[in-house]
Amino acid sequence: MADHPSNPLSAYITVSDASAAIDFYVGVFGAEELYRLIDPADGRIGHAELKLGDSLLMISDEYPDFGAMGPDSLGGSPVKLHLYVADADAVYAAAVERGATGLRPVKEQFFGDRSGQVSDPWGHVWFIATKAPTAVSPEEMQRRWNAMMEG
Repeated sequence: MADHPSNPLSAYITVSDASAAIDFYVGVFGAEELYRLIDPADGRIGHAELKLGDSLLMISDEYPDFGAMGPDSLGGSPVKLHLYVADADAVYAAAVERGATGLRPVKEQFFGDRSGQVSDPWGHVWFIATKAPTAVSPEEMQRRWNAMMEG
């Protein structure tokens, strides 16, 4: 088994074409594919692991008989993934260029980060963010949020 990143919480997503999704995540997000297990019966990816920084993203093709369905088959997903990158603008643009749907353009956020949001070609929604150079305190975030909500 591959060495796992040190982050103890990992996302496990299901998509309608895991091989294409892996290519997308490697090409756009800079993920490193650790390994994939191919179903000998039909060639689907039963399980694969990708490393994104210190995080692990597990992925599989759909297996309806096991309840493994992707957002497109389920009509969406309430779960969103948040990914910090060095250049949110460049990664957002690359994602859209490779077939993601831009949901929210990248901009400076009230909490300090620069971020935007895309839906990948398989229906998973990603926040693409670059960490703020200076941390914003929770009190300042609340003040900014209040002003934004009132204004």
